Amino acid sequence: MQVELRILSSLAKVFPNNAPPERPESKWLAAFRGETISFQVAYQINNKGPRLWAHMKVNAPDEVQITTRRVRYIPGYIPSHFKTDDGYLSTESGLYPDLLEPVDTQRLPLISGTWQSIWVDITVPETAKPGHYPISVELKTPSGEDLGFAQRFFEILPAQLPPLSIPRTMWFYTDCLAQYYDVEAFSERHWEIIEDFAACAVQHGINALLTPIHTPPLDTEIGNERLTTQLIDVAVSDSGQYIFGFEKLNRWVEMCRRIGVEYYEIAHLFTQWGARHAPKIMGTKNGEYVQLFGWETDAIGPEYTDYLRQMLPALTAKLKDWGIAEKSFFHISDEPSLEHLEVYMEARKIVEPLLKGFKITDALTNYDFFKQGAVSVPIPAVDHIQPFLDGDVPELWCYYCCVQSYKVPNHFFMQPSYRNRILGTLLYKYNIAGFLHWGYNFYNCVHSVYPVDPYRVTDADGSFPSGDSYVVYPGPDGKPLASLRLMVAMEAFNDFRALKLLEELADRDTVLALVDEGLQNPITFSDFPQNEEYLLQLRLRVNARIKELL
Repeated sequence: MQVELRILSSLAKVFPNNAPPERPESKWLAAFRGETISFQVAYQINNKGPRLWAHMKVNAPDEVQITTRRVRYIPGYIPSHFKTDDGYLSTESGLYPDLLEPVDTQRLPLISGTWQSIWVDITVPETAKPGHYPISVELKTPSGEDLGFAQRFFEILPAQLPPLSIPRTMWFYTDCLAQYYDVEAFSERHWEIIEDFAACAVQHGINALLTPIHTPPLDTEIGNERLTTQLIDVAVSDSGQYIFGFEKLNRWVEMCRRIGVEYYEIAHLFTQWGARHAPKIMGTKNGEYVQLFGWETDAIGPEYTDYLRQMLPALTAKLKDWGIAEKSFFHISDEPSLEHLEVYMEARKIVEPLLKGFKITDALTNYDFFKQGAVSVPIPAVDHIQPFLDGDVPELWCYYCCVQSYKVPNHFFMQPSYRNRILGTLLYKYNIAGFLHWGYNFYNCVHSVYPVDPYRVTDADGSFPSGDSYVVYPGPDGKPLASLRLMVAMEAFNDFRALKLLEELADRDTVLALVDEGLQNPITFSDFPQNEEYLLQLRLRVNARIKELL
């Protein structure tokens, strides 16, 4: 009896009924001190008898930490509501590898006739000794009989990657955590869960956290509301003045410092898709806790304008007192279109004098917003970025979401992982100053009308491509479980950091030459190699050049 094992890179996606190719490029791995890299072990057994168990052991040098997880299949129903291309693994509903679940290596299930995969992380301590090391995986029966063996080689590189030099945010929804775990918003249990999920984000290279000074006005049905998650307490005095309490926000900042958050992304000051209304803001008035502002509030009307003129100076003073003003940035409204330009500019005129010295930025697609001065730090979608690149924008971010389905990077279930990882290289090549994605843990249907179970409903209940709305799963006991896509995205930003390190040691022209080396066409956001080999080989070339220059 023998189990077939195949060593695969982290960019492979293993399906039960398809034998995965074992590529030569996956034989070698290298990591800098402090970096985590991953590979996969795919295995199958053809046995007509009863279900069997195996013991799995990963033999690795003492210098590194090994974590093993089982890749579990999750239902994917919608590849995209929009245009697709030939670069999808499938456009059919089915089961897709995504969830990384803790595994009992002493009781690994062998499922006859199907391929399964184990995800292996190698974390290199900052004090590790450089050198080449073998890493092997062996499977045995509970009685000790050999079932399979596979080996690869691993190099610890003699340097440490620089910190990520740009903000990277994936919107963090505290309300979804309260709803899924059925806890009161900002109760002690909620705070524990929030910190675990936020720490997971930081661990995987997300360095900015959406900060709900009020309930974020994101993906909310007009006239409806999301669960209140508001960090600033508000009271209205008899004279109509506002009194603000910052105790919860201070606790948030202390948590962020504790877990390593670097940037504070303040929740949008006006509603999504046009800045026409105020966000939901709760407060105490005449002894009652009531809604002060919301859908019925004119965004640029006198009542909300008065509120902002009192709240923003109080908030920014606190940000300065806490020493995080330079690491905080603000939003007006998410994804305004050209028809909203006039009201968007009016909203900005209200807050801009109150936010002097602070960065104001928004996700949008139309270059006119920048050309007409409505936004100074634009965040265009990756499929609308070219006019901004041509326009010589001083500080340009970018984002992708459900709509970016054709030719460009993204991380849907149905897409290959190289389409996820290419992002880091593109951000470097085009000197992008920040990256935003809307869904770290969005566990609602579209417009947040009701919550969904992310293990069964992966498309916001028929609204978005499967995998678009979250990259972590809510595990037992309030602990997050990572996805394959979250790990690959971390590798993308580690690629960015490696390219930055090489630039420090050499120059930017040297790095750009390596990026496009051997390609018929230089890579762009809509034209890049449709395979994993390019990325694996690029990283090996970059690593080798860094070693030469150290």
